[in-house]
Amino acid sequence: MASTASIPEPVELSISPTLLFRVGESLYGCDIRDTQEIIPLRSMTRLPGAPAYVRGLINVRGVIVTVLDLATRLNAVSSRTSEEGSILLVRHRERLVGAMVDAVSDVRVLEIDADGAPSQGGGGVVRGVATVDGAAVVVLDLDALIQQVLLS
Repeated sequence: MASTASIPEPVELSISPTLLFRVGESLYGCDIRDTQEIIPLRSMTRLPGAPAYVRGLINVRGVIVTVLDLATRLNAVSSRTSEEGSILLVRHRERLVGAMVDAVSDVRVLEIDADGAPSQGGGGVVRGVATVDGAAVVVLDLDALIQQVLLS
């Protein structure tokens, strides 16, 4: 009789151009195609009663954009001051949404290990993990993260 030893499943890797950014001490990334534009941090109009991770509204060339604070949403300690940081503008369906980050650092083509993604309790906001210069990078699905925020 033949042995029925199990053969390990192949690791699922995807290769994609990834925008790298810092939120607090952690390095994150997202598919560069998810971001429409990167703009400097600017003053915002706060929304009364909005959750803490909804930072406020900005006007981008006549379009009102809701800005989310990724540090607050990801439970990270932000290192930015009021003048530092960037906003990633993300097209979510028919809306433009901003995501505040401490610093944008690079664009790299990464091999993303989707099997190594930490589970987010049904949220599915993590696409996978990768390594850049020996540092772990958590690759986010910004569209899923925004969808999760808009539904909460």
